[in-house]
Amino acid sequence: MHVTFWCELAWLPPGQVVQGVLVKVDGRRIAEVLPGTGEPPAGAVRLAGLTLPGLANAHSHAFHRALRGTTQTAKGSFWTWREQMYGAAEALDPDRYLALARATYAEMALAGVTCVGEFHYLHHGPGGVPYDEPNAMGHALVRAAREAGLRISLLDTCYLAGGMGTPLNGPQRRFGDGDAERWAVRAEALTGGYAGEDDVQVGAAIHSVRAVPPEQMQVVAEFSHLHAVPLHAHVSEQRAENAACVEMYAASPVQVLHERGALGPRSTAVHATHVSDVDRTLLGRSGTHVCMCPTTERDLADGIGPARAMHDEGSPITLGSDSHAVIDLFEEARAVELNERLETELRGHWSAPELLQAATVAGHASLGFPDAGMLVPGAWADLVSVRLDSVRTAGATPATAAEAVVFAATSGDVHSVVSGGHRIVAEGRHVLGDVGALLGAAIKEIS
Repeated sequence: MHVTFWCELAWLPPGQVVQGVLVKVDGRRIAEVLPGTGEPPAGAVRLAGLTLPGLANAHSHAFHRALRGTTQTAKGSFWTWREQMYGAAEALDPDRYLALARATYAEMALAGVTCVGEFHYLHHGPGGVPYDEPNAMGHALVRAAREAGLRISLLDTCYLAGGMGTPLNGPQRRFGDGDAERWAVRAEALTGGYAGEDDVQVGAAIHSVRAVPPEQMQVVAEFSHLHAVPLHAHVSEQRAENAACVEMYAASPVQVLHERGALGPRSTAVHATHVSDVDRTLLGRSGTHVCMCPTTERDLADGIGPARAMHDEGSPITLGSDSHAVIDLFEEARAVELNERLETELRGHWSAPELLQAATVAGHASLGFPDAGMLVPGAWADLVSVRLDSVRTAGATPATAAEAVVFAATSGDVHSVVSGGHRIVAEGRHVLGDVGALLGAAIKEIS
């Protein structure tokens, strides 16, 4: 399939806004990019506003979308929120998960996301009893992403303990495989099911130092190395996690992961909110990505992570919507800068191009798609067009378009999304129809 798109403005490498850009698509890939073409030629699809590469949501828990608005009625902490999250997990089966994830991924598509990193640990049935197909829940997530028009990096997560030295209990039993060796057997079968399919990457994840004892981590790391796939882990999201880790292992979570071979260019530390200078050095010198999830981190009162300092140490920064309190990568991007302003009482830590890099090419690379997130020949044909005439963005010029999008636009300003050569959002409407209704129906089924 050959399609030509004409972009009024496009964000091109090495990070500049260019007027009148023609993008020719052949199948699922970009065939040619021609800047400075003036008016759109006959037959070209006109994309108004600023067109970006597809956005990468590098950290997602799809079933958390059911919690939006339900956890704000009382005081509490991350730990009280976690109990409510377990309640949502308990209500899901493969069919319900398919419906909820499909609608959640469609919401992401409306926000300009073309690839999702799904941190997947809801593996088994009630009580931890495996389904007849042990990867039924994982397959439901892949199907959901495909039907919503997204690529997926399914980060199959090892989750073995309810806390340091504490066995899985209650709904947590659905997350566990018993030990890392049995996790690897199941993950290996999942990987084999998508061999040769380039829109699905089966990666690995160590849930956290709370949930995976150090002696089990190396199996997960070796799986990642063997298959050359992403390896993600929750890291130092809460001070209590750090304190418990030091008490149990006489080391920080980052140090424990380092000792077990779980850091490196294919690895991503999610959150890294409370990290020391030594931790930042270990992350940076190993080339480990760091995924910031600001809307979740503030929703759960986690704190503000040192994103700039980690980036300057050598860690590429990526973005995720995590618990989906909000699904808006522009909000995540600007929050990285605005949070640091609050922390330091200074402005100008991050430029708009740097934050767009985090939302695009860095995020895709962390998910195992290094050939995405750029408007260049050979890359995945992902084009996200953002209005520059809405009440939020009106007044933007070519010189200020990137800044207007990063610091003023919302997901509601995305009007067109092309994912892998297919237009899945046009005039702000997803090909699946009314996504709000889909979400409402899916959430009602598990309420």
